[in-house]
Amino acid sequence: MKRVHFFSGLTISIFVGFHLLNHSVSVFGTEDHIELMHKLRLVYRNFLIETILLTAIFFQIVSGIKLFFSKRKSVVNFYEKLQIWTGLYLALFLVIHVSAVLFGRYILNLDTNFYFGVAGLNTWPLKLFFVPYYGLAVISFYGHIASLHYHKMKRRLFGLTTEQQSKIILVKGIVVTVIIFYGLTNGFTGVEIPEKFDVVIGK
Repeated sequence: MKRVHFFSGLTISIFVGFHLLNHSVSVFGTEDHIELMHKLRLVYRNFLIETILLTAIFFQIVSGIKLFFSKRKSVVNFYEKLQIWTGLYLALFLVIHVSAVLFGRYILNLDTNFYFGVAGLNTWPLKLFFVPYYGLAVISFYGHIASLHYHKMKRRLFGLTTEQQSKIILVKGIVVTVIIFYGLTNGFTGVEIPEKFDVVIGK
């Protein structure tokens, strides 16, 4: 189970890395975000790659939930707790997020692009849900990596202890979250959502 979880997680992490890069580019404007998205889609919207990715997500969710329930009573230190709780949140997030994207693509027949993703984030009062929903997802991703790094890295790096390295990863996660929110909300002033995406926000 741990081996399956590790390799499915590694596969997903490669995609998430590019996905977060794509969202970070939004600080330069919506068009830059969409332009990069179209280039990346040539890879991950490929039938074979998308099938591998969706399969990895399925195994990650199932194995992650099983590992949470098997380990939750034996965790001791901060990073062990961080690992299982961020893992649980990421599993729940993947269920909701992937389902929403597939529903948008195949049921609503929408291009699940920048505007699909940020519609709720830029609409009151939906943002009260979507800000913590997305924010916790990004921070949990980095938190999960930080905890894994803490348990796997057994040596100093650039003079830093393993715990210090893990803390830097956590801080990076917070910084990346702020950058992404800045871009996805047009500098926190709000993004105007095209009418065809009104269905996403219940209009």
